[in-house]
This record gives sequence, C-alpha cells and structure tokens, in this order.
Amino acid sequence: MQSERGDGDTMLDRTVPYFNVIMKRQAGRPFPQAELPEGYAIVRYTPGSERQWAEIEASVDEFGSVEEAARYFQKRYLPLAGELEKRLLFVENAQGESVGTIMCWWDDTAGRRDPSIHWFAVKPEYQGIGLGKALVSACLSVMIELEGDRDIYLHTQTWSYKAVRLYGRFGLEIVRDETFGPYHNDYDRAMPILNAMLMAEWEEKGEGE
Repeated sequence: MQSERGDGDTMLDRTVPYFNVIMKRQAGRPFPQAELPEGYAIVRYTPGSERQWAEIEASVDEFGSVEEAARYFQKRYLPLAGELEKRLLFVENAQGESVGTIMCWWDDTAGRRDPSIHWFAVKPEYQGIGLGKALVSACLSVMIELEGDRDIYLHTQTWSYKAVRLYGRFGLEIVRDETFGPYHNDYDRAMPILNAMLMAEWEEKGEGE
C-alpha cells in the first residue's frame, strides 16, 4: 500500500504506469496565496473529524472503502492527535461538510526531520473550483509557521500527473536525485510518462497551440 501520498485534486489515473515522483519547494521560494471561493472555509482537525478524512480519501480512490481509510488513519495518525490539531486541514462548504483535506506533516530522513505534504485530496464533485489551490497554499503557510522556512517535500506519483502541474504553481519542483523519508525516486522512469500525459492534456485543452 502506498502511504502519505501527495495527491492532487483529481482522481488517480491508473491507466498509466505507476512510478514515484519526489518534489521539493526550496526554502525561501515564494508561492502564491490562493483564496477560497465564496462559501468555503479552511478549518483544522478536531477530534472525530477523522471520519471526514476517511470519506474524502476514499472518494478519490486512495482506499478501497471509508472503513479501510479510517483504520489506516487510526493507526498512523491518531496517536499524534495533538499534532493533527495543528497540521491537518479541511476545506468545508457552506453546509459545514468537509470536502477536501491536506496534511502539513513531516518525515524522518536518516535522523533529519523533513517537512512534507501528506494526503491531499478534494472530493470529485468539488474539483475544478479552486479548492485544491487554496489547500496547498494554506498548507505551505502552516508548514513554514510550524517548521520555519525550510525545504518542503512531497511524494506523489505518475498516477497524479494533473496534480504535479498544480504543485508546480506553488514552487514545488520535481527533483532528479533527492528523496526523503521512506520514498523511492523513480525520476528517469517517471518523467517520460509525466511529459507525455501533460502534453496530451495541454493539447486537448488547446494549450499547446
């Protein structure tokens, strides 16, 4: 099972081969402040909102069911409830329903603590209206507040090629040789796929003209 993925506000595309991608926002690099559409708000984790997290992640096919996602969350994150209250963000609609989420987390790399983005997702019916941009922007701001203005990492994959482009707008760049935490870096195998898929997407939208 793939863990702590930095997936974007799109469903995973499992029709393409899977390879790991490592991205990094270098310390000091500016990033845009993205605002939410009217009627939405970013809130932090409160006890009990792990169910909403599980529903969001299951909705974008990160887990086979809400129950599977909830079990994973309980084992991996719930023991650090105090950190969750500072680091787990949700975006809520006007009715108070959580429809997107992102974690401003960290990973240990050979004794080094690396700030890193975990588990970014927006429910499919709420994609394409700017919620993902606002979540990434807010997460980076929270990370700098908590960890200082340091390098910030993200692990994603070729299945999330659309999210890779979104991350790039916020100063995260694909790195060739670096990695962090437990993740592999499949740069040489991932880049041809990312380039092909993003070019096809641009051409489909007329952006390549």
